[in-house]
Amino acid sequence: MAAAPVSTGRFAPSPTGAMHLGNARTALLAWLHSRRAGGRHLLRFEDLDVGRVRDWAYDCTRRDLEWLGLDWDEEFTQSGRTELYADALARLDTYPCTCTRREVLAAIQESAGAPHGEEPVYPGTCRSGSVNPQRPAARRWRVPDQESYVQDAGTRAVLCQNLRRDVGDFVLQRSDGAYAYHLAVVVDDALTGVTNVVRGADLWTATPRQVALQRALGYSTPQYFHVPLMTDYAGHRLAKRGGAPSVRDLREGGEKPERVLARLGQSLGWTIPAEVTAAELLETFALQPGLLPFPITTAH
Repeated sequence: MAAAPVSTGRFAPSPTGAMHLGNARTALLAWLHSRRAGGRHLLRFEDLDVGRVRDWAYDCTRRDLEWLGLDWDEEFTQSGRTELYADALARLDTYPCTCTRREVLAAIQESAGAPHGEEPVYPGTCRSGSVNPQRPAARRWRVPDQESYVQDAGTRAVLCQNLRRDVGDFVLQRSDGAYAYHLAVVVDDALTGVTNVVRGADLWTATPRQVALQRALGYSTPQYFHVPLMTDYAGHRLAKRGGAPSVRDLREGGEKPERVLARLGQSLGWTIPAEVTAAELLETFALQPGLLPFPITTAH
């Protein structure tokens, strides 16, 4: 009998700036989940959008995680794995697309029968041949006309999408040659043995298309846990571009990591002391009935 796969989780930050507290809370939850299961924990830098990457952010992120007591077993960078994405792309039914985002939005507006969901659905302009072959082309996946289901392993919420109707043919490689997030994350999770994904609830609606890619490529599907985003006093999600407080500033300003960890745990509704270590939070986390008690919004 084959041995069961080792439980493996990951934290996958984008090195575009210093981590804010929302990033840190997701990193903490991912680490707690991996360590509670006695499994491996990976650190993966998602750095394919080279125009936004900041070289100093890699080491800054490592320092922040170490300061909080969140260790990892292996480290990867997506920028060093592009051959793997090219191999996966070659196995999928894709076609060149030269449409700009503005042209896609205009085509949707002009089509009375076009779906108008939470995000623009590509109307298939280049499906039968590139409209502007003189332009650099992106590669779109010719999505199957079928339903893709996913269930969140923590909340048990279910999301079902008809890929063609609700998503449309989506980009797997941009016109500048950069591989898209959806392709890279699916390949990375599969080839590094990830079995459990803890990430923000903002990625919930992207999960069915990633599950569909996994099936098309013959990969297994990990368990997904989507956790609520951390918000500010006005209820807005924390973001680097919005000036959210960074872990680096707290670390360099003399704050104690135990106090930061306590704030993160208290933001989840846990009753814990004003100062706590990551190891002590692991004991608290082990007592939780599920990953998190919060529901997430389901779309149809």
